Amino acid sequence: MKLDLKKGKNESLSVATKAIKQGRCIVLPTDTVYGIGADAFSASAVQRLLNAKHRGRDMPPPVLIAEPETLPAMVQNVPKAAKKLVKHYWPGALTVILKVATDLRMDLGRTHGTIAVRVPDSDDARDLLRITGPLAVSSANVSGQPSATNVEDAMRQLGDSVAVYLDGGPTPGPVPSTIVNFVDNPEGELIRLGAISVDQLRKYAPNLDARQTDFAD
Repeated sequence: MKLDLKKGKNESLSVATKAIKQGRCIVLPTDTVYGIGADAFSASAVQRLLNAKHRGRDMPPPVLIAEPETLPAMVQNVPKAAKKLVKHYWPGALTVILKVATDLRMDLGRTHGTIAVRVPDSDDARDLLRITGPLAVSSANVSGQPSATNVEDAMRQLGDSVAVYLDGGPTPGPVPSTIVNFVDNPEGELIRLGAISVDQLRKYAPNLDARQTDFAD
């Protein structure tokens, strides 16, 4: 089912929320590319997301949240460098990886006790997240294929594995978010270079390790 956010946003978000509560997958626009989303607190829903992308549990999806203030409740601690980056680049195309809070009931795959979190700079995405709560969201494509920057591209790749497609028009992609890992290095380690450059990161995290290691989306 494809729903046009520009013609009926409240109704579209309501239908998408119902699908999320039923453990099904949806596609939503973000500030980078379209994403496939599922209830982050439902292991079976996350598995459906991974299946739709033809991806294994060794590549767990990030979690999108509506507000930066939610982050401390999801992780064990937020290093100073991470706080500075989040303050300046959230909402935005920055994903941070941190040690997951011990009492957070999420099974996202083989995360090794970590979680990747982002606040997207998209009113449509954040309005949905304010209703649903945190969502596991990965790029809306079959793993190894180009990321979708419009809903038609997502539909061609993901088909019936997604219950609801939210059409918000073209996204700014195809460049994805920049990912910085703070799990083993409190100064931050660049994992994927995306929409936020190394120079931009180093304005607020001057000791960032930028020996980039990219990975498939």
